[in-house]
Amino acid sequence: MTNQIEDAGRRQGRIDSPFGAKSTAREVLAGIDLTGRLVLMTGGYSGLGLEATRALTAAGAHVVVPARRPEAAREALADVPNTEVDELDLGDQASVAGFAERFLAGGRDIHYTINSAAIMANPYTTVGPGWESQFGTNHLGHFALVNRLWPAIRRGQGRVVSVSSSGHGRGGIQWDDLDFTRGYDKWRAYAQAKTANALFARQLDQLAAGQGVRAFSVHPGGILTPLQRHLPKQEMVDLGWIDADGNQLADFKTPEQGAATQVWAATSALLNGRGGVYLEDCTVAEVAPESATTVASGVRPWAIDPAEAERLWALSAERTGVNAF
Repeated sequence: MTNQIEDAGRRQGRIDSPFGAKSTAREVLAGIDLTGRLVLMTGGYSGLGLEATRALTAAGAHVVVPARRPEAAREALADVPNTEVDELDLGDQASVAGFAERFLAGGRDIHYTINSAAIMANPYTTVGPGWESQFGTNHLGHFALVNRLWPAIRRGQGRVVSVSSSGHGRGGIQWDDLDFTRGYDKWRAYAQAKTANALFARQLDQLAAGQGVRAFSVHPGGILTPLQRHLPKQEMVDLGWIDADGNQLADFKTPEQGAATQVWAATSALLNGRGGVYLEDCTVAEVAPESATTVASGVRPWAIDPAEAERLWALSAERTGVNAF
């Protein structure tokens, strides 16, 4: 098992990239023509997802934005051409199935899938048959979506990008209590969900590479967006993100910069022939030791562990009843 983790770690390690932490999504896509390419972008009408959608459409792509609040999505995208909105609640497996059925009925291919939608550090709630909501929405919702849309994704012969977070560094999968029935810690639950996003990409790449599809996970960087809507102001002050007047203190990226790595992951030729790795700042992240005291950068071993990825895939398929492989 140790050898497998070491092999996964060797796949990580920075590569020469002309882009970095301060690059924007539009800069990453400069000179790339995405005319005729279809992108499925969850969360594509808010925060980083909206900036990614703007950049992708400016490069010629057509972006499908499934949204829990379709009217709000249409309003946010009113000035963004080449977009379409449909209804999708990632926390509702019936909604996921309904969206996938409607999309597949149209016979279109998906060239890039970017799973950007998420909830973070919300009060304890459950979705489905009692699943903790961050795991059930951020991971299981996207797991079912990709597996149900697999015929279109396979035909597109492109990439699947799973937006994770440095928050995964707070801990891996809590196998003995996935749904936090013995006590809820909102940040530990977020860490589990973001670890799951990385492991999902690791295992999907393992399964899909032979069929011409590669998968990556991404840490977009620290950015203040609507994702923080569940956090009290005082908590963000205590974290050093803002001051008492609400002014930003931390060296966060702008939303345009935060959207860069996910569109780079989807389109960069530098990643041809690679997959299953965790990316940040438009390069491949280095492996951080489990004992590291900061969660700011790097990928922890538990988020790229092939055995954990395989185990999570099996559990996810059992819970959702969906497995394209």
